[in-house]
Amino acid sequence: MHNTSNAKMRFHAVAALITAAGLSPGLPVHAQAHSTTAESSKEAVVTSHASGAFEVKLSPQDTDDKALGRMSIDKQFHGDLEAVSKGQMLTAGTEVKGSAAYVAIERVSGTLHGRSGSFVLQHNASLNRGAAQQSITVVPDSATGQLQGLAGTMTIRIVDSQHYYDFEYTLAAAH
Repeated sequence: MHNTSNAKMRFHAVAALITAAGLSPGLPVHAQAHSTTAESSKEAVVTSHASGAFEVKLSPQDTDDKALGRMSIDKQFHGDLEAVSKGQMLTAGTEVKGSAAYVAIERVSGTLHGRSGSFVLQHNASLNRGAAQQSITVVPDSATGQLQGLAGTMTIRIVDSQHYYDFEYTLAAAH
């Protein structure tokens, strides 16, 4: 049986986790992309940076466990990544203020610096009494279309209630 107050508590705990995980130190978001090239014996691998803002809608789903939650994710990315994403998030809250965790998988579909396709992001984040840790990576071999060969990591920041992403990635030739 679904308990609305438990769902609201989990939602607020996860919102606090996402906010804290998003408040990683860093430089302001830059709209310009930059690239560096590393030559190898077989092919050049270009490391690029994409950044911008995004909106996110998290919708709590039914669960029977007070400490565990599940949410659907809907995002709209802007900037160097013009895309939408859909995904699922699992959350864990604790009775200790400032401690929680989430894992998520989301499929991102759109264009990255003008190249169209899709890819999957894997999230793993925790909040240990207020200290945030986050890891968001592209699932290997998940990219399609002109994004085949994509690898990289994303960082989420929240400034004045606005969500931002910074995405460091490589785009190798598909094998």
